[in-house]
Amino acid sequence: MRFAQLIVGPAGSGKSTYCSTMQQHGFDTKRNIQVVNLDPAAEYFSYKALADIRDLIHLDDAMEDEELHYGPNGGLIFCLEFLIENQDWLKAQLCGADDEIMLGEPDDDYILFDMPGQIELFTHLKMGKQLVQLLESWNFRVCVVFCLDSQFMVDGAKFISGTMAALSVMANLEQPHVNVLTKVDLLNADARKQLEMYLEPDTHSLLGEVTIGSAFGEKYRKLTEAIGALIEDFSLVRFFPLDSQDEESIGDLLLQVDSILQYGEDADVQVRDFDEPEDARDDDM
Repeated sequence: MRFAQLIVGPAGSGKSTYCSTMQQHGFDTKRNIQVVNLDPAAEYFSYKALADIRDLIHLDDAMEDEELHYGPNGGLIFCLEFLIENQDWLKAQLCGADDEIMLGEPDDDYILFDMPGQIELFTHLKMGKQLVQLLESWNFRVCVVFCLDSQFMVDGAKFISGTMAALSVMANLEQPHVNVLTKVDLLNADARKQLEMYLEPDTHSLLGEVTIGSAFGEKYRKLTEAIGALIEDFSLVRFFPLDSQDEESIGDLLLQVDSILQYGEDADVQVRDFDEPEDARDDDM
């Protein structure tokens, strides 16, 4: 069995930083965590990539082609569709080019897939789900990690917005799902206290912020209450904070994802036989 995290989220939400942080944490703890870049528009990332979609196709290829002339958003969609159509390239990077090599692949590979920041690729378009299905066919167990900038969570309305985006990704991809609030290390003390409201949210108090004091909030009060009840009654969304400067925070989050993926549960238990203490043997005599 192989293991994969699919790192998704809005542009600028810290996906590449998350990948770099987890790869470095793996190195520090003597654990092999690989990263694959699947963002054809990426300009820079600090992690060491196992594979890079830009070796197959770059966003500029789609935008500058004389026949295509895509804009940035259309170009990203085209690049992901091109990746799915040319899945043999990705399979060769991850598993080997043919089935014989794939049969001999090492177990317990742990790979993070750094995805583009175009959120509609995962909320309602089909490419994200197709990628998940490909990975599952290659013996990967997949968990989706949805990143959201913690500095975005400053009021109830934005919390509801972020929550609905997370729910949309969860419903579309139909995979185990973890929501992460990134960039916690950039918050000041007051902002960190405010953030605690959204880690274990009281939906009714947050709805008060949304519905009171604005004509829009009053007009759509029932709709907002229904959304809040859905979130609270079914416990659909929970956010985990990530402080990239705190090893304990990184380790706790990785442990959470590992538990969802059941990583390491198939490992053999190491049993060691200990010699009987000499004092115990003397007493028996």
